[in-house]
Amino acid sequence: MNTNTEQQINSARTDKRRNAWSWIPTLYFAQGLPYVAVMTIAVIMYKRLGLSNTDIALYTSWLNLPWVIKPLWSPFIDLAKTKRWWITTMQSLIAVGFAGIAFFIPTEFWLQVSLAFFWLLAFASATHDIAADGFYMLGLTTGEQSFFVGIRNTCYRFSTLFGQGALVWIAGALEEGLIFPSMAGKISLAWSLIFYLLAGLFMCLFFYNSYILPRPKEDYTHHELNAAQMMKDFVRTFVSYFQKKDLFVIFFFLLTYRLGEAQLGKLTTPFLLDNMDAGGLGLATRTVGFAYGTLGVIALLAGGIVGGLLVSRHGFKQWIMPMALAINIPDLLYVYLAANQPEQIEIILGCVMAEQFGYGFGFTAYMLYLIYVSQGEFKTAHYAIGTGFMALGMMIPGMFAGMIQEYLGYTQFFWWVCLCTLPGIYASYLVMKRMDTTFGKK
Repeated sequence: MNTNTEQQINSARTDKRRNAWSWIPTLYFAQGLPYVAVMTIAVIMYKRLGLSNTDIALYTSWLNLPWVIKPLWSPFIDLAKTKRWWITTMQSLIAVGFAGIAFFIPTEFWLQVSLAFFWLLAFASATHDIAADGFYMLGLTTGEQSFFVGIRNTCYRFSTLFGQGALVWIAGALEEGLIFPSMAGKISLAWSLIFYLLAGLFMCLFFYNSYILPRPKEDYTHHELNAAQMMKDFVRTFVSYFQKKDLFVIFFFLLTYRLGEAQLGKLTTPFLLDNMDAGGLGLATRTVGFAYGTLGVIALLAGGIVGGLLVSRHGFKQWIMPMALAINIPDLLYVYLAANQPEQIEIILGCVMAEQFGYGFGFTAYMLYLIYVSQGEFKTAHYAIGTGFMALGMMIPGMFAGMIQEYLGYTQFFWWVCLCTLPGIYASYLVMKRMDTTFGKK
């Protein structure tokens, strides 16, 4: 009996299945938290440390690059080691990255070194994404995948709630000296403590997931593969993806569905933090953590859960257009906020929550479409290729968002964002016309 066969039999005997509720929440919380740290917490931290909107948008958008190019190494993750091994190894590396940022924030060269560690986090997180998404498809049946897509998105978004909500609130409280009075005004020290907290949390996630993750019999190391075979399969992976039917529609959808959101997301927290003379709303750090990072994310989670349940009941085809409208139309609320600069916190909270609910509801369509186009051989690598194009669709528009905003001002910038939503709505219509009516039903 060869090594692979023995390994598959042993896996099936020892730990064939675990209750999905015991590992999906922590797996996707661990998947989301480093992305939130790189894309959102970093934006708020750099804003508080004095960088301009143009620099913030440019630097943090470049950090999307590992998610864009991760398809280049996704086939090796599909073939070398198990996906379980990749998940736990990357989680330990992410903990190291958080600790490095925390250590160097109070230094004079904080910007250069923190960006270097953010790059480490980005590459480790992108690799973790590949393995986790592949593990999700191996560990669940097709029906379970459809049911848990809303749950996994909820857990992923809960990391957003924790990251840009609770942690940002704590950072604001530390800045103001509400927790430790001696730290009042010490912004760099406050953010250093936040990243030490993240490092400790990720070590706990590493230990838990090392124990709790199941060992699906399909998740095994390909011992018989050599370098030549791996390269052959690497080429086959990309060739098979680019042979998919309706390839233009796939790329058009992946690159435009969040075209408006890619720019909106880079400037929402700077908009909330900027003073009113600069066109912002003048909120304190703690208030932003509560408004955008807490109530906003709760609304986003609710939207994701509702989206997953409705698709599992009626199918993806029926709900893709309502979801496309839900993720894009609420961007108009930021036009209202920028034009009127309301001081009533209730109005601001209502607008933020409405936009985030629509985003959570609409983003379900994106995740399901990624699964839909990844079906077949090399599904893990094909899913990674799809998420790479998704990241590219966020990276390029986001790079120039700060420059466009500083040129146009907040009100005209948000009008521009609304205009950019139209291609994604049309792309959703094209997908709907080609979609199987049964896909997504539980």
